[in-house]
Amino acid sequence: MKKMLSTALMAVTVSALALSGCAKKDTTNPAASATPATSAAATASAAPSNNSGKDFKIGMVTDIGGVNDKSFNQSAWEGLKALEKQTGVKVKNLESKGDADYTPNLNQFVKDGYNLTWGIGFLMGDALKTVATQNPNAKLAIIDNVVEAPNVESVTFSEQEGSYLVGVVAGLTTKSNKIGFVGGIDIPVIKRFEAGFVAGVKAVNPNAKIQINYTGAFDKPDLGKAAAATIYNDGADVIFHAAGSTGNGVFNEAKDRVKNGKKVWVIGVDKDQSLEFGDEVTLTSMLKRVDTAVIRVSKDIIDNKFQGGKVVTLGLKDDGVGLPETSKKNVSAEILKKVDEYKAKIISGEIKVPEKP
Repeated sequence: MKKMLSTALMAVTVSALALSGCAKKDTTNPAASATPATSAAATASAAPSNNSGKDFKIGMVTDIGGVNDKSFNQSAWEGLKALEKQTGVKVKNLESKGDADYTPNLNQFVKDGYNLTWGIGFLMGDALKTVATQNPNAKLAIIDNVVEAPNVESVTFSEQEGSYLVGVVAGLTTKSNKIGFVGGIDIPVIKRFEAGFVAGVKAVNPNAKIQINYTGAFDKPDLGKAAAATIYNDGADVIFHAAGSTGNGVFNEAKDRVKNGKKVWVIGVDKDQSLEFGDEVTLTSMLKRVDTAVIRVSKDIIDNKFQGGKVVTLGLKDDGVGLPETSKKNVSAEILKKVDEYKAKIISGEIKVPEKP
């Protein structure tokens, strides 16, 4: 399965990179959710399946960041909306505002007879395991966690590999030799972002000082803004965030400073965040192809190819993570050449990127 998914992602994502609160709240209406236009990757990978999806229903439960987090959850939802457009499958999402919402939201889709129910995010692991165990005939899938159950497909990413590359960009771009990392909740997924980023910075700029700040939340832009302010005040000129919608506050702080004549950068996460926050403050982004992963597994349901009990991990070699084509706007050709050199070394195995700090 891993080989199948990796091959599919390679095909769809290469072209994509060129362009790139209450429980049970129904935000299926795209106008109501204010979701931006679907990504090119999602559109490309949602080519019609062998079978029509019009008789299928796929549900998605967000983690606490919400469906409009400008990154992780939103990318997954855009993938499902693209699949809906191409195949006619009915898709719906339920937002979670806290841990207590996960199980009832997942159960709602199972009770309503959905063909596949997605749990988006590491934090949903325990709830999805419980629901899968109690409903052995239901089919479920999860992003960023491994749930060992015969009716669950798990998709994880090698975030550390893509983060290493944006670390190379940060280390070669900084003028102050001070760089920041703003994380959301201190969990293994985010630690992979941190570990890879720090390793990439140190590979090209061993003298750089890196300040780490975990906000403890994925849905608090005000905490992200405060964390960024502290790091910028200490002299940093580049911050990489892996904090969901909390990271929106990092961008807001950077924009305020740029308006006041201070040149600082933010490195986005999951999506090409320059499309949301602009080239003035977005140095580059660490793409994480949640949209294409969601599409591929969802299409397997329509095509009767779903394989529960499988774990798929996507990295640089699968085009599951990487940098967007828009990096050329603010990252020099010389630095991007260096990025390509390190990318080749990671794919070949010459460089083994750490998963933990």
